[in-house]
Amino acid sequence: AFTREQLNETLVSAGLPETSVMPVFFIPDKKKTVVAFQYKHNRVHYDLMTNQIVAGYVLDKSGSRWEYDQANGNIAFTKENNIYIVTPGGKTETVTAETKEGVVCGTSVHQNEFGIHKGLFWSPKGSALAFYRMDESMVTDYPVVNVSERVAKAQPFKYPMAGMKSHEVTVGVYRLSDKQTVWLKTGLPKEKYLTNVTWSPDEKSIYIAELNRGQDTCRLVRYSAETGEREAELFAETSKYYVEPQEPVLFLPGNPEQFIWQSQRDGYNHLYLYDTEGIMLRQLTTGRWVVKEVVGFDGKGNDLFFVATAPQDARHTAEEGSPLETYAWKLNIKNGKRSCLNLKKGVHQVSLNASATYLIDQTSSPVIPRDIDIISVKDCRQVKSLLSAKNPFENYRMPDIKVGTLTAADSRTTLYYRLITPPDLDETKKYPVIVYVYGGPHAQMVTGGWMNGAGGWDLYMARRGYIMFTIDNRGSANRGFEFERVIHRQLGAIEMADQLKGIDFLKSLPYVDAGRIGVHGWSYGGFMTTNLMLTYPDIFKAGVAGGAVIDWHRYEIMYGERYMDHPKENPEGYKNSNLLNKAGNLKGSLLLIHGDEDPVVVWQHSLLFVKACVDAGTFPDYFVYPGHPHNVIGKDRPHLYEKITRYFDSQLNNK
Repeated sequence: AFTREQLNETLVSAGLPETSVMPVFFIPDKKKTVVAFQYKHNRVHYDLMTNQIVAGYVLDKSGSRWEYDQANGNIAFTKENNIYIVTPGGKTETVTAETKEGVVCGTSVHQNEFGIHKGLFWSPKGSALAFYRMDESMVTDYPVVNVSERVAKAQPFKYPMAGMKSHEVTVGVYRLSDKQTVWLKTGLPKEKYLTNVTWSPDEKSIYIAELNRGQDTCRLVRYSAETGEREAELFAETSKYYVEPQEPVLFLPGNPEQFIWQSQRDGYNHLYLYDTEGIMLRQLTTGRWVVKEVVGFDGKGNDLFFVATAPQDARHTAEEGSPLETYAWKLNIKNGKRSCLNLKKGVHQVSLNASATYLIDQTSSPVIPRDIDIISVKDCRQVKSLLSAKNPFENYRMPDIKVGTLTAADSRTTLYYRLITPPDLDETKKYPVIVYVYGGPHAQMVTGGWMNGAGGWDLYMARRGYIMFTIDNRGSANRGFEFERVIHRQLGAIEMADQLKGIDFLKSLPYVDAGRIGVHGWSYGGFMTTNLMLTYPDIFKAGVAGGAVIDWHRYEIMYGERYMDHPKENPEGYKNSNLLNKAGNLKGSLLLIHGDEDPVVVWQHSLLFVKACVDAGTFPDYFVYPGHPHNVIGKDRPHLYEKITRYFDSQLNNK
């Protein structure tokens, strides 16, 4: 077995410091038996077969966003607002030298929307580095205050709100051969979103999915990496609602003239095969299910591997998958034959080896806490079990978890719910209920995984005598575009209507105390919690809203304008979803919780709501976590959950 002691022996023999914990490893090249890790300002590449260090770097103590080039071993990184490259020999060269206030290079842009998670992009052969340059000088500084200093210190950051001026982004290409940078001529208007940057296999071109500010048109554009000229617009996707590109183009191995594109154009996220002239050759996947992830190809590019909510039985004639489960699939690109690679029912996360012969398959289900297996791609056979976790609650009296379906407020759409009841439920008694809600896009609370997606706090509260209920309303994830887009321009309205269907179901249960119903959620769930408390004050007796959006005018531009449009285009929608206008409706007990350094839903939201309640003569409860961002994490998290628990105990009178 590979141990920390063995690793430390190798580190010390190489003149490096020991590591006190087993580091987090990542794989720089799937074709090699080398893992990499970073610790104490060092980066080490370690060969697991020979137990030797094959590469080492001393990292800049002020650096971040390290991006490794597996072709040549160079590492690009950012320091303050600029980009640098460190070579295997330890030499550092400067890529950018920006001095203008508000200009940042090499970082993720557009508030990490549109699948963007980085700002540095090595070319396939490592001869050039593409990068984002973001000019935020025109964006208003938002004041955040660090109260831990003796004299509280301002720490402003850029936060463009809906309807306001956004930052401007360009893409540069730095050539290592002559140390020159070419800027892609992305043109006007400057207020647009440059997403999903991809190099062509021959390094001659860069592909960008360009989205207008209104987010209703996405254009896939090819630029010359050598001159920056706009070479071609391959195609455009439009929608009267919004278009949301999430994944870059993916070229077929061995065929640089064809690539895979992901799109929701038919109502579900599916895979399309294009050539580099922008001609769609064919749609590769279809059905009332969602492609979640492309895992990779075989060496020749004949077979594509992906994870989707497609039904495990490919012969299912309805072709309608379960949004609760995910499975890995192999698809032959030429003949379209598709086969499922998982035999176990549940939620699967997989990774593919370099030769595409084996999968590492991580499975969970209501009866499987976690299994990790090596699966043969050829025949789906389990080659080896790496882990089979035991039920950690095996010897405990545990709550009962049920998953079922209800019909949405539109009288036709199926919704999935999770109901957790106390151990030894006595149906002749009445129990209080806590509805746990998120309700917004890109999130799914009810799954076919372990405990059906329930968290530890749900089980804890059920053991204390509460019924815990969650329903994924329209607008949430893994159900397709139509299911999500119904909330467009009216955030909160459809979601609450569906949540009320869940309340109707709860009231039909003989053991539910309809007079003791609470609701809790965070972020979008905080918005939903507050909205439900104010819109249906006679239904919900108590609520705890964390990091709640109160006024969508004051939320960030990318997310806000996607789902609500520009405030000038949708004044009625913004007015109806503004909870400041409902502050006078508060009747039950509502606790608002916020981190005072929240950069996502700024503290101003809940502060203004408290002011609106003061003006309206209503009385919410309020609690702040100093020094915390959007989520309360670390050592203070137990305090958060104890605070929430005590509040529901006091307001729902649980005995």
